[in-house]
Amino acid sequence: MTESTAFPETPDELPTALEITRGAATEEELAALIAVISDAYATEAADAVAVEPHASAWTRTQRPLRAPLRRDIPWGRFSG
Repeated sequence: MTESTAFPETPDELPTALEITRGAATEEELAALIAVISDAYATEAADAVAVEPHASAWTRTQRPLRAPLRRDIPWGRFSG
């Protein structure tokens, strides 16, 4: 792929699109709209934090729970 058609690596590199479906906005109104939306997006992106699961040393050293017994499989001479 050429560099102009390559897919973006991060969401920050995605192209943004704004479509006005009604009315005729002036350049000042569009600039204000873009500023408000950009600020809201930046605030939301800064607040979005993925919670990292924390495993203590105790849980890392413990064996996992045993799987339940399968009652549908015949066992030994008691399979009847």
